Amino acid sequence: MPTVPSAVVKPPPAAERVYAHVKQAVLERHYEGGSLLTEGELAEAVGVSRTPVREALLRLEAEGLLRLYPKKGALVLPVSAQEIGDVVETRLLVEEHAVRKVLPAPRELLDRLAELLERQRRQAETGDLAAMAVTDRCFHATIVEAAGNQILARLYDQLRDRQLRMGVAVMHSHPDRIAKNITEHTEIHRALCTGDAEAVAAAVRGHVGSVRHLLRGEVR
Repeated sequence: MPTVPSAVVKPPPAAERVYAHVKQAVLERHYEGGSLLTEGELAEAVGVSRTPVREALLRLEAEGLLRLYPKKGALVLPVSAQEIGDVVETRLLVEEHAVRKVLPAPRELLDRLAELLERQRRQAETGDLAAMAVTDRCFHATIVEAAGNQILARLYDQLRDRQLRMGVAVMHSHPDRIAKNITEHTEIHRALCTGDAEAVAAAVRGHVGSVRHLLRGEVR
């Protein structure tokens, strides 16, 4: 029988590669707030011409991560106090509603959260803060999705990039938060297991609210 040639996997377009490179670097704080990025440096880092760099930077500016300055480059925008307040306020509204609504929590939800907690512990041991931030966000998003309100779930999903960036910032600036994060997630999980609505709501308020206080000390 004649062999069927395997499909050729095309690399993503140049602008998409630049977009992914810069966005990941901003979210993981390799490019910190206040950094000025030039088209030439980014083109060399990704191995592309300047044209797709401009396209990617315009897209990132529209997402609120950068501000472009003609003939100078792109400034990575710091996280503002207003943004922190807005994100935390939205998270509290959505997450406190969600944890109450999922009660009594189904076994599959509790098991999934336990898996994510274990993953966080392993990531903490290796010091992978970017991965921890992703798992942290996944822990909360899992509860929101389990609440079954698709409109709230989509709203919550829009916070993803801001949550990841803030999560990495907190762990970089306050290394003690790595262990506290896991402890507080464990408390949320335990309260969900017992079905205590007031305890789980209080655990969420304390955990999410701490982000606002820690990050505001960093904003200039």
